[in-house]
Amino acid sequence: MRRWHAETAWLGPNAPLAEGVLIEAEGDRITAVVPDTAAALIPPGTVRLPGLTLPGLANAHSHAFHRALRGGAAGNVVGGSAAASAAAGNDAGTGGDTFWTWRDRMYSVAERLDPGTYFALARAVYAEMALAGITCVGEFHYLHHGPGGKRYRDPNEMGRVLIAAAAAAGLRITLLDACYLAGGFLPGGEPLPLAGVQLRFGDGSAAAWAERVSGFTRDSLGMVAPHARLGAAIHSVRAVPPDQVPEVMAWSHAHGAPVHAHLSEQPLENAECRAAFGGTPAEVLYAAGALGPRSTMVHATHLTSRDIDLIGGSRATVCMCPITEADLADGVGPAPALAAAGSPLSLGSDGHSVIDLVEEARWLELSQRLVSRQRGHFAPAEQAAAATASGHACLGWPDAGEIVPGAYADLVTVPLDSARLAGGAGADPLAALFAAGTAADIRHVVASGVDVVRDGRHLLVDDVPGALADAISAVLD
Repeated sequence: MRRWHAETAWLGPNAPLAEGVLIEAEGDRITAVVPDTAAALIPPGTVRLPGLTLPGLANAHSHAFHRALRGGAAGNVVGGSAAASAAAGNDAGTGGDTFWTWRDRMYSVAERLDPGTYFALARAVYAEMALAGITCVGEFHYLHHGPGGKRYRDPNEMGRVLIAAAAAAGLRITLLDACYLAGGFLPGGEPLPLAGVQLRFGDGSAAAWAERVSGFTRDSLGMVAPHARLGAAIHSVRAVPPDQVPEVMAWSHAHGAPVHAHLSEQPLENAECRAAFGGTPAEVLYAAGALGPRSTMVHATHLTSRDIDLIGGSRATVCMCPITEADLADGVGPAPALAAAGSPLSLGSDGHSVIDLVEEARWLELSQRLVSRQRGHFAPAEQAAAATASGHACLGWPDAGEIVPGAYADLVTVPLDSARLAGGAGADPLAALFAAGTAADIRHVVASGVDVVRDGRHLLVDDVPGALADAISAVLD
């Protein structure tokens, strides 16, 4: 048995802040939560947690290898220009870098990865996540095969590398294995074949994708490892024909697995979808049976009112990635309308321009203020829920994201005396955290009952900055 005594704790979406909380756990599960435990009643050996303690954070949308692109670090691999983007028919317009030129650089990184370099990079990225309080990651995985699309001896080797990397960094993971079949569609719906690095992403058909994914051994609870479960992903309507979507959903239903999809991230995606299939991406996925309570739509930026009704009415989760959406100039999605329509909101760091779910939660609110010129769209408890319980649930871990008996023993502690939080956290430390705190304020992280970060130091990866620098250098040099 392990015990912690939290000075102040946010126990979950349905509970207020509590003081003097004694938390007990056996193995990876919380067994007791006792607020208002006086100091004299704290058992010997209890770990004291000064400041604010929250449940572990869930990063619901990650592409681990995108971390190599932070700050334009991949510019030495492939450059990009708006002129080239416009020549390719993209909606990027007249100047500067764009989503589409960024995608060219991202493809260049994907082209260079092999199982060894991918393990090193993912391990370092997941360790950076742990330092930021993340205890579970949803890895949206589509880099399946070798150069030219040649399969590895184990067709799921790259997925297993990611699962191993998460274990090495102390995180739980949902591997969201993505079906990726086409390089886009012509007007009328004819698919464009995969080419170049995209050949590494494809399985040929949804049936072949399902056959490959079925090569993972799962137990009766759907776990592929003690820390890992498997989910499905439809990369996007640009990459999966509508008639292939039911096969992916059939696999998801058969295994009770979550299914995620990129949705309406760019206006060009919507325009091409209408030209090819006569409807918006949300309408196409709804007609194909891909919207439902186990589904998560990522980004959901450029939506019609009908799209919002379809997504919210299906109770699909929406994963917002506000910092990446700003970094790539995607736009601001209608998060308040989606929440009002019935969609739980979760958060992801996506391309990892920053790994900081506190900042993502802050920008969930601030981005809405910018477009509406009004304040107060999301309360601090709603921001916290998006970063914790909703994220875990959409990754297939509904028994995480709260500090309650039976939940995973995930604890994230933020002292309230940093330069950012000092003096303003007394009345409402949760509000102060999401107003001014950052991942740098997180000092202690427990994941599945195990200490992963103590006093700001990762206990499994000695030098996280060095590991990141070495792994990225091995890919880019």
